[in-house]
Amino acid sequence: MTDTTYNPMIVFRDGTEFPQVGFGTWQLSPEDAERCVRRAIEVGYRHIDTAAIYQNEEAVGKAIRDAIAAGDVTRDEIFVTSKLWHNQQGEDTATGFHQTLERLGLDYLDLYLIHWPWASADRYAQSFENMAKIQGMGTVQSIGVSNFYPQVLDDLIERTGVVPVCNQIELHPGFSQQELREYHSKHKIVTSAWSPLGSGKIIDLPEVTDIATETGKTNAQVILRWNLQLGNMVLPRSSNDERIAENFEIFDFELSPAQMAVLSDLDRSEEHGRLGAAPMTFPEPLEENN
Repeated sequence: MTDTTYNPMIVFRDGTEFPQVGFGTWQLSPEDAERCVRRAIEVGYRHIDTAAIYQNEEAVGKAIRDAIAAGDVTRDEIFVTSKLWHNQQGEDTATGFHQTLERLGLDYLDLYLIHWPWASADRYAQSFENMAKIQGMGTVQSIGVSNFYPQVLDDLIERTGVVPVCNQIELHPGFSQQELREYHSKHKIVTSAWSPLGSGKIIDLPEVTDIATETGKTNAQVILRWNLQLGNMVLPRSSNDERIAENFEIFDFELSPAQMAVLSDLDRSEEHGRLGAAPMTFPEPLEENN
């Protein structure tokens, strides 16, 4: 039985504590998102991750509000993350943020991220400055980024004077992003892992299966535990009620240093390890994204 009162907390550089394990909602339809977020909260997740582009913020917000109304949680116990999409970067950042709040039906966000740097448009610094102003007004607790890489992180920090509390990036044993994690550590930026199970591409590798057999856990639980022991925030996503629960049952075992090394050795190059879009080139130049 999962201990629904336990979820280790990570401390952001701004002093905010945030649950290390969150529930991701990417690619969940509104119907699935509402059902699955309610299930996740029942299981014990207290960190819910969504984004404007997911087109499920309304459903996510309804599930959270229903859980609060039912007495399952209080608003203070739930940590909600959403993200700013390309079309509202720059001067429209505040509009995008308030539209997200309206869709969620919440009074404040716990964490707001720039979803992609979109370096060709060069709007991320202006967006982050506007996010810092919103933070100063008290409607968002912490601000960070997603899919950023060292070059744009350096530029963002230099131009705004503000260091993001976290960077949400693709990260799994097949693409462990060690250099970027080292950069994060140097700047006290929390690494948050999206697609932590590698979109199913690595879950059945024999090395993972062997460790699952050794630990008596599922392959997914082994991979998620690897992320935890690296110190990452991790955001598994599932539409299956049983797997939602299983993905949270990762606090009652520990991988040995040898097992951690086996999983880390699954890392592949940028060309072969990355499964999602490369942030250095996505999205396309400005004129194709208006």
